[in-house]
Amino acid sequence: MIYRGMDQAALDAQHDLRAAVPRFPEYAASWAARSEAARSAQECRLDIPYGDGPDETLDLFPAEPGAALVIFFHGGFWRAQDKRDFLYPAPAFLARGIAYASVDYTLAPAASIDEIVAQSRRAVAFVARNAAGLGVDPRRLFVAGHSAGGHLTAMLALTDWSVLGLAEAPMCGGCAVSGVYDLEPIRLCYLNAVLGLDAAAAARNSPRRLLVASSRAAPPLVFAVGGNETAEFRRQQDEFADAWRQRGLKLTVVSQPGEDHFSIMDRFAEPTSTLFRAVADAIPAAG
Repeated sequence: MIYRGMDQAALDAQHDLRAAVPRFPEYAASWAARSEAARSAQECRLDIPYGDGPDETLDLFPAEPGAALVIFFHGGFWRAQDKRDFLYPAPAFLARGIAYASVDYTLAPAASIDEIVAQSRRAVAFVARNAAGLGVDPRRLFVAGHSAGGHLTAMLALTDWSVLGLAEAPMCGGCAVSGVYDLEPIRLCYLNAVLGLDAAAAARNSPRRLLVASSRAAPPLVFAVGGNETAEFRRQQDEFADAWRQRGLKLTVVSQPGEDHFSIMDRFAEPTSTLFRAVADAIPAAG
């Protein structure tokens, strides 16, 4: 038994999401096609650099000047997927007058988790500093992410932004969909052959542990995990949500009982879904 009563095979199975959801190739193909359609149908500024690295770019769908902005970080266990396949939520947000950006970061093993977290912070700081030129309201930057992107969203919510030279936290809120909040089981499972986490790196990049150690204020968050996801993903959200509330921080949990780890992202992009409405309603109005 290596983690919470699980042996290696059981722990690996909890994180082998493509085996758990055999329809993943269908979801991925749909996301790519819908993202291409969104790029074709609406104005989209591609590959805006937010840092010096070749992967440090974002794609932006602008709305009216001074609009709120959703900054989205994709999943893939920090080692797979690409921002251009996650443009398909843009039309739903644009219809609400909200701009949308999808962010790339360097994937493992070319980058460590420390480096990926640093890149995500640079992306949000870049948007905050350049909000006027990007046509967005710096007071209404809402971060969202799926899976590994949910982890990054939580890390950003707990960031000390003064270290990056910002006088105020740039996030007005965030949404973590099917996120990972404690990296210790990630370190112990098959994924670590690519990620290369040691115990110290897992601890300093675990939002659950940072939350316990920090007294810093944090923005309100929206959480969602599918009822058909593995027990580990449901446990991760439940425990982090409890800790978030215990700190007196604002949190909305959106129940998604019939969704798996990938179908839940369709709800994120669906204007009539409870998840999309919770995210859109969490973004402050102008003024």
